[in-house]
Amino acid sequence: MQTMQWRGVIPAITTPFREDGSIDHEFLARHSAWLVENGCTGIVALGSLGEGSTLSFDEKVRVLRTTIGALGGRAPVVAGISALSTSEAVGLAKAAEEAGCAGLMVLPPYVYVGDWREMKAHVSAVLRATGLSSMLYNNPIAYRVDFLPEQVAELLSEHGNLHAIKESSADVRRVAALRCLAGERLQILCGVDDLIVEALFGGVCGWIAGLANALPRESVELFELAKRGERKAAFELYRWFLPLLRFDTGPKFVQLIKYAQEVVGMGSGRVRRPRLGLDEQEKKMARATIERALATRQQEYASK
Repeated sequence: MQTMQWRGVIPAITTPFREDGSIDHEFLARHSAWLVENGCTGIVALGSLGEGSTLSFDEKVRVLRTTIGALGGRAPVVAGISALSTSEAVGLAKAAEEAGCAGLMVLPPYVYVGDWREMKAHVSAVLRATGLSSMLYNNPIAYRVDFLPEQVAELLSEHGNLHAIKESSADVRRVAALRCLAGERLQILCGVDDLIVEALFGGVCGWIAGLANALPRESVELFELAKRGERKAAFELYRWFLPLLRFDTGPKFVQLIKYAQEVVGMGSGRVRRPRLGLDEQEKKMARATIERALATRQQEYASK
């Protein structure tokens, strides 16, 4: 099993589907390997971008096994852990450990929005279920549960395997607040694509990335430029990338990112219901954005 290092560009991988709605494990394996070959430092499977809420328990375990097998130890696989019930989340965490995952991304439960006492009990049960290195996922915009810095510090004091947080509040001030409370005890990763440069300058060490599913090389380049403090070059690339990175921030982020994969020839736009694929007008607008960006990038490469 890989040792989990919560650093670098770690895509939240999409789950590919065949025309009949079943998971395309052959493509999933190829896509996973391609991401790592292009510089990504790991894979997060079964997240919201991976349509984890639409997958059965058995499908989730098979996705993990396929991804782990495809990487063959070259990079770690992190399992997104969320469910309707705490018992199911605990069961999935144990299954992820048995499958060979290096880490867990721990989410609040689907549907139910509880208070801190309830959410702490849920997350703590998952953290206690295995010895795997774990990352708390804070996304109050999507899940309506906000793990405040003081609450994160409380969890850290009680769980030695909580090592990281995916901070998706879209408030870059949270990075400093978490750092002040937790110091180097907590690795902070950005979970919002169009905030990555600001977050890196604020002190994050990793990016749970969405558009990396379609453009991993550009994602890694942007991350490295900003991480090294090369501000001018980073902002030039960021300016180019932002129209695409904003695909990650709307209600149809899954459809848009999968469609970007389709346009670049690395996937399809198929999603699982209740999601439907983009309609023709949405595709037209998205394709125009993608192709305009790709054409500009090609011109830049040609001029160098």
